[in-house]
Amino acid sequence: MTPLGTRAPSFSLPDPSGKLVSLSDFAGAPALLVMFLCNHCPYVKHLQHHLAKLVAEYQRRGLAAVAINANDPVRYPDDSPERMAEVAKEVGYTFPYLFDETQAVAKAYRAACTPDFFLFDRDQRLFYRGQYDASRPGNSIPVTGGDLRAAIEAVLAGKSAPAVQRPSVGCSIKWKIGNEPDY
Repeated sequence: MTPLGTRAPSFSLPDPSGKLVSLSDFAGAPALLVMFLCNHCPYVKHLQHHLAKLVAEYQRRGLAAVAINANDPVRYPDDSPERMAEVAKEVGYTFPYLFDETQAVAKAYRAACTPDFFLFDRDQRLFYRGQYDASRPGNSIPVTGGDLRAAIEAVLAGKSAPAVQRPSVGCSIKWKIGNEPDY
């Protein structure tokens, strides 16, 4: 896992309409949530509506948020930019949903799966990287966003990072053949 305190890797990626969004667009935000999501993963589908509401709630308190899809749309057509636009509208995402065609940004963040969450403080230093909560498809634990919510509350209040940070669990990022990371 990426060490806490690591500076957010820079990015400039398009949304499905082609509008570029960059890390610098979020300068000055009290916190920045970078999420690696996709359209087809059952782990993402399991929490996406709850996630949309949680992020919207905290955006009203100053949280900046962005989602990135790094999956290979050739092998996984449901993760195409066109489908991303449809999913963002259907689910009600209030944050940019960007396409990492080269997968370089996912590698820079050391993202491993979808969903994967990286929360940065006002200096864009890593504060939390881990799971949304303990709910998984089929495990009967309700989706609460408890782990991520606690981290967002702490960073917005200027408190210390959560001592326990459990890695995200989900579908592996669908790397292009020959582009798999070495981490």
